[in-house]
Amino acid sequence: MSTNSQGTTLTENQSEAAGKVSTHKFLIHHRGDHVGVATSNIQKGEQVVGIYMDDNSDVTVTAKADIPLGHKISLVNLEAGEPVLKYGVQIGITTEKWEVGDYVHTHNIKTARW
Repeated sequence: MSTNSQGTTLTENQSEAAGKVSTHKFLIHHRGDHVGVATSNIQKGEQVVGIYMDDNSDVTVTAKADIPLGHKISLVNLEAGEPVLKYGVQIGITTEKWEVGDYVHTHNIKTARW
């Protein structure tokens, strides 16, 4: 058993549950963005929390694929050929249908730069 800072004793089950609490695994730069950026590796099937940087609210998404650190996870369902928003501006166009939790990278997004 362990004791927290207020001096109360945690049961073994409470201690195990407390150990499973995780922090966010992706950031969303702007409310309304279609993607979040992984702040650590995300595993397929993992339920992960993302934080909106403009207001500190959060969202939970289940990853449909492994997503490496620094890569994007879809926060919305989009059809092929739709604009993709990040930082509140269009950064690209989908090249295939997306679902919430999809790994977003060069295989399913084309840059808006050229």
